Amino acid sequence: MNPRLLGATTARVLTQIRHDHRSVAMILVVPSFLLAAVYFLFENETLPPGMPRTFDRVGLVMLAIFPFLIMFLITSVTMLRERTSGTLERLLTTPLGKADLLFGYALAFSLLAAVQALVTLAVAYWVFQLDVQGSPVLVGLVCILNSVLGVALGLLCSAFARTEFQAVQFMPVVVVPQILLCGLFVARDSMNSVLEAISNVLPLSYSVEALQDIGRHSDPTETLRNDLIALAVIAFGLLVLASATLRRRTA
Repeated sequence: MNPRLLGATTARVLTQIRHDHRSVAMILVVPSFLLAAVYFLFENETLPPGMPRTFDRVGLVMLAIFPFLIMFLITSVTMLRERTSGTLERLLTTPLGKADLLFGYALAFSLLAAVQALVTLAVAYWVFQLDVQGSPVLVGLVCILNSVLGVALGLLCSAFARTEFQAVQFMPVVVVPQILLCGLFVARDSMNSVLEAISNVLPLSYSVEALQDIGRHSDPTETLRNDLIALAVIAFGLLVLASATLRRRTA
């Protein structure tokens, strides 16, 4: 990779997103809006004294799932637009390499993911008084890593779609199974052996496990460290795979 080309790609993508107000709203506002919906869903629940709120458990996990969903959707559609409009083909006739392009995209969306995480965490902690044992910094780190994971998966899936509609169709195939098997609805060790084995190889499972661990412990644990390393390795591996499968134009 060439650092200058990587930086130029990052700047171009950020400029492009800045002029797309709908994408900016999707990235910065929608996660907080959805989190508010989750809060009001449990607002009237009646709990015994000392019992933690359901929102503290469910809302904490949603802090990772919502950005993952949104970044997957925006990234896959944005990259597909680059290809169908011919921009991608023109870019790849320049000295810009596939790795410069893909990692430039990932860096730009990672910066946006960091801003997104700050906004969503501020809403969660200051507006809805999210109460967990661990540090908000660690929660934010998992959220950013999960957003990068959504970016990497979106870039990879965009290589196999010909239209924006096809890119969206990857959501029920690639994203929804991860949400069902990540341990949010049923503990992973309570699933049957087949579903548990599938869950063990899905990246969102590591995100949810990391956040649940932060929710239970005030200090970082070995489980959290292993989950963070797994998330970083998977995201990097997906970006390398996306770079290898990147096509100049839609067939």
